[in-house]
Amino acid sequence: MRYNIPYIVMEELKLLVHNRYRTKEDDLIEIKIWKVPKSGEFPDEIKYSLTFIHKKERLVGYDNERTKGHHKHIKGKEIKNEFKNYSKLIEEFNEDVKNIQKELYGDKNGNKN
Repeated sequence: MRYNIPYIVMEELKLLVHNRYRTKEDDLIEIKIWKVPKSGEFPDEIKYSLTFIHKKERLVGYDNERTKGHHKHIKGKEIKNEFKNYSKLIEEFNEDVKNIQKELYGDKNGNKN
């Protein structure tokens, strides 16, 4: 599978993480993280895209588009995000997804925010 990442030679990419699955509610979660050559656009040598899609709408998205740097999208709002490492990135993403799921479906007791 080829990914559309401008200005990076595909052979120089190393896919570190790719996980795609459906939740029990049929929402889609996909996490893609690549190791890329160090450059002005990717000084951390990481390119990523993490998404949570509910009924064809992206409610949570994390990415580091080369012109915008590290940021996340929460329910249509774009927010700058600090990048520490990709393990922490996944933790933060999972926490945002958990919060949105609680809004959508309630907690274990059925209580919504």
